Amino acid sequence: MTTGLAGKLTSLLASELHSWQADQPAKPASQLTEETDMAQRVAMVNNKGGVGKTTTTIRVAEGLAKAGHRVLVVDMDPQGNASRRLGWAYNPDAPQLTISEAIQADAAGAVAQVIQPIGWDVDYATRIALAPARLELENRMSEAGIVGAWRRLTKALEGADDHYAYTLIDCPPSLFHLTQLALAAADCVVIISEPEYDSVEAAVRVRDFVRARAVELANPDLALAGVIVNAKQNLASHADQLASIRELFGDLVWDPVVPHRSLLVDADGDEIPLSEVRGEKANEVRAVYELLAQSLVKAVPAL
Repeated sequence: MTTGLAGKLTSLLASELHSWQADQPAKPASQLTEETDMAQRVAMVNNKGGVGKTTTTIRVAEGLAKAGHRVLVVDMDPQGNASRRLGWAYNPDAPQLTISEAIQADAAGAVAQVIQPIGWDVDYATRIALAPARLELENRMSEAGIVGAWRRLTKALEGADDHYAYTLIDCPPSLFHLTQLALAAADCVVIISEPEYDSVEAAVRVRDFVRARAVELANPDLALAGVIVNAKQNLASHADQLASIRELFGDLVWDPVVPHRSLLVDADGDEIPLSEVRGEKANEVRAVYELLAQSLVKAVPAL
């Protein structure tokens, strides 16, 4: 992606956004869920990579959608894995607007112009929408020194996710600017951790970061809503680390724990919903994520 093309995309977004804001009608009741006209925004975080954060984000979104909730997935990772796994692909020959342009525009409601349907072919897929990411999102990191830049995602989401029950923000594996954008915009945080020492240490860093920086991010009510433990195997070390997680986070640890299953890797690679995966183990994993979606609804009731 060249700088010139990125600039053209941003100019296009600004033009489309101006028209959208000028002509935006009141939302008809048919566009609103029974549960909400304002989303609960949930930042899905761990500053260690490879812990299953993106997989958890999209599978919890799937569980929420199957339960009848409308969900917006905001991909804040320049790798764009959530976007790809939800069946979206960037087309350089006909470039689409993404979350990068929405943030760069620094305009209220900009995300509304980048939201895309997902590519899954199941009935509940219509209840999941995507604000996709591509590698150009890395360029937003250079804006970290701009006064107030960490509020740009908050601004871009204003009004754009009102008719969703939940906005799940898939964060990159860091606590730097892109994750701080998400934390500033979020109502709460869910930490994803494997029962591994390094992952647990990273989860603690996230918890402590949220406590220390929430006020600085102008989001003083930001709190940890839950901890999802992913990829547990029948290992003594995993049992020990799971016990440590429960000791550190108490009742914030959601059950059930997600078991390690290769079928999740396969489903992610094939960009398909879990409902298209057959077998007893697939049924088990589907049930786990549906229960975790219920845990999210219980911890963070739709508005």
